[in-house]
Amino acid sequence: MLNLLADYFSRNELFSAMRLFDFITVRAALALLFSFVFCLVFGGKIIARLQRLQAVQYIHDAQGDGAISLQKLHGEKKGTPTMGGLMMFGALICSVVLFTDLTEPVLWLGVLAMVGYCGVGFLDDYLKVVKKNSAGLSSRGKLIFQGFIGLVFGALFLYIFPGVVNYEPGQGMDAIAGPGYILFPFIKTAVLGLGIVYLAWVVFIFWCTTNAVNLTDGQDGLAAGVTIFVAACLTVIAYLAGRVDMSSYLIIPHIQGAGELAVLLAGLTGACLGFLWFNSHPADVFMGDTGSMMIGGMLGAVALLTKQEFLLLIVGGIFVVEALSVILQVGSYKLRGKRIFRMAPIHHHFQMAGIPEAKITMRFWIVSALLALVGLVTLKLR
Repeated sequence: MLNLLADYFSRNELFSAMRLFDFITVRAALALLFSFVFCLVFGGKIIARLQRLQAVQYIHDAQGDGAISLQKLHGEKKGTPTMGGLMMFGALICSVVLFTDLTEPVLWLGVLAMVGYCGVGFLDDYLKVVKKNSAGLSSRGKLIFQGFIGLVFGALFLYIFPGVVNYEPGQGMDAIAGPGYILFPFIKTAVLGLGIVYLAWVVFIFWCTTNAVNLTDGQDGLAAGVTIFVAACLTVIAYLAGRVDMSSYLIIPHIQGAGELAVLLAGLTGACLGFLWFNSHPADVFMGDTGSMMIGGMLGAVALLTKQEFLLLIVGGIFVVEALSVILQVGSYKLRGKRIFRMAPIHHHFQMAGIPEAKITMRFWIVSALLALVGLVTLKLR
């Protein structure tokens, strides 16, 4: 909105300074700062409201022989307000209205993922509050809702707004228009066209990202802190993809309007920073599925829209390892009757080894920061 107002008022020399809002970097910085301040100003009020509504955390106990009681591990967290993702959601909605160009289709696709997956997470959290236990939506129900949003997103991207994507790999290859392909890392000519199967790929990516972030959200500050580094890295990537000159130089797909995704992700970075103010150990509030699914949906959407799904594997390596640890643990127990880790996700494994929760979180942040740097470096390895 502010960029449109800038275009109008900057015709008058008295308001010429408003031309600054034409720059994506300025709007991204303002979105980050605004989201951070929004969470600081309204965070305490939101937490108090959640406490009055008894929207609190319920601890789920693992089942089976040798299972370790989460009541013993995280019993002190019981009763802490959850659904704190609403704090971040409010900040992001305001950031979108104030700082983005609402005419860009890719922005609306990003907002669709943000709102849709936040809604699924909110429904899950709401059912937990109503039932007063940790059982919200069933696993099948979550997958169905997540898959439906993914199909809508994929259909809009593939059939309604395909013209926003253009990729010129060079070396005598023709330019590739439209989003219906997978771009493999490090090799600029490695392109796999999918056609309508691309819709299944979109659903798969959203299933992976939303549930991976959700699994990571098991310790104070862990998911929010990791997200800061992942979102900041994707902010840079989205900005580069939105520029014709830089996307051509780096030999990555040019995405029309991707700069607005950078503003959206900058807002997410600021919202996570503000949320950490209250979520750092010992946490005053948890983001709940409301926040974790929203974050996963946004990260997945940006990776899909910028054609950097495999790069997200590197940048979001912490999320990947957390999800893989659960898959391996469950698979090993069902096939062999034995567990690989003391407890899954893997952050609980380290906690059971006697490492303090705050130290685990900080070390995961460090690894995430390094992975973000590696991800940026790989952009030129083509």
